[in-house]
Amino acid sequence: MKFTAIFEKSPAGFIAFLEELPGARAEGATLEEARRNLRVALELVIYENRLLAEELVQDRPVYREAFCTTVQTMRYPA
Repeated sequence: MKFTAIFEKSPAGFIAFLEELPGARAEGATLEEARRNLRVALELVIYENRLLAEELVQDRPVYREAFCTTVQTMRYPA
């Protein structure tokens, strides 16, 4: 799966976020630092979502499996 990173110049450097994943935001003094920090933010969002899922299904019989997919980005008209 690929994500679209959005970078914007700011007075302190760059701010960044992933278009497809709300909550994955970062900043950095340089573009490269913003990219590195955005990767960390992505990892943290996924980690926290896993913890929330664990709480949600706690003590319930559920099935888990790996899920890999190729996602086509849909563009909706304005």
